[in-house]
Amino acid sequence: MTPADFLAANLADGAVIVSIAEAQGSTPREVGATMIVSANGSAGTIGGGQLEFHCIDLARILLDSSGPRQLIDIPLGPQMGQCCGGRVRVAMEPATATHLEALKQDEAKAAAERPQVLIFGAGHTGKALARSLALLPLAVTLIDDRPGQFDEVPAAVACLQLDDPETALSAARSGAAFVVLTHSHALDYRLAEAALLRGDAPYVGMIGSATKRARFEASFRRRHPGSKAPAHLTCPIGGSDVHDKRPEVIAALTSAELVRCLLGEKAALAGRSATGRARARNRHDAAA
Repeated sequence: MTPADFLAANLADGAVIVSIAEAQGSTPREVGATMIVSANGSAGTIGGGQLEFHCIDLARILLDSSGPRQLIDIPLGPQMGQCCGGRVRVAMEPATATHLEALKQDEAKAAAERPQVLIFGAGHTGKALARSLALLPLAVTLIDDRPGQFDEVPAAVACLQLDDPETALSAARSGAAFVVLTHSHALDYRLAEAALLRGDAPYVGMIGSATKRARFEASFRRRHPGSKAPAHLTCPIGGSDVHDKRPEVIAALTSAELVRCLLGEKAALAGRSATGRARARNRHDAAA
């Protein structure tokens, strides 16, 4: 249940919006982190631990007293039972229908801006990766050319059965990430090549070994001499320092790669660069 859904279910009985208004130093969450507190539950998080327990207690006192908005200064030191060492100012105010509408809009905007991840191949590893990524703030699509492959896939993951999976790759947004792990080496090569040639993908990963990568690169360079695109390929996916090849392990390692690439500190800058490359590619296509 999202915070907006939780607030909608509890608005009539009363709820309090709790959010981080300011953050200094080391803090569990950033400015804007929000949770909704009712008399019997909560949704969202401002960081957990003693800070969150304390704020839930204060929110329920505010709820009982029907008091006005409050701004509370909280040092995250020994007195709070947390060793972060930073300081936060927490805003608390009784929730209204206006808050609910704003929260719905914020959640819709955040969902629309989630980085897009396309997984090609709904085999064991593809499904494990889809399940892992479904928990994260990403827009995940699982694609396969075979019918009946999408059982046990979380509802948060979009599923596409396409005769030619490359059509989904071509239609993906600028800045999308691509993970290629189909049932066919030939299809893997074709999809990985198309993803690299887009020039705007922050992550292109292909399941396989060092030998598979070498064969792919040799084939790619025969068709595209002088191109440096293969240098941007991640293969094997998930790194080579863990030798456990169970699908769930590969999925966990690959998820970590995607999180660092799409949600890390360099992601915003990379996104702007990718947008610029995409615009240049579009201008080139139009001129052609």
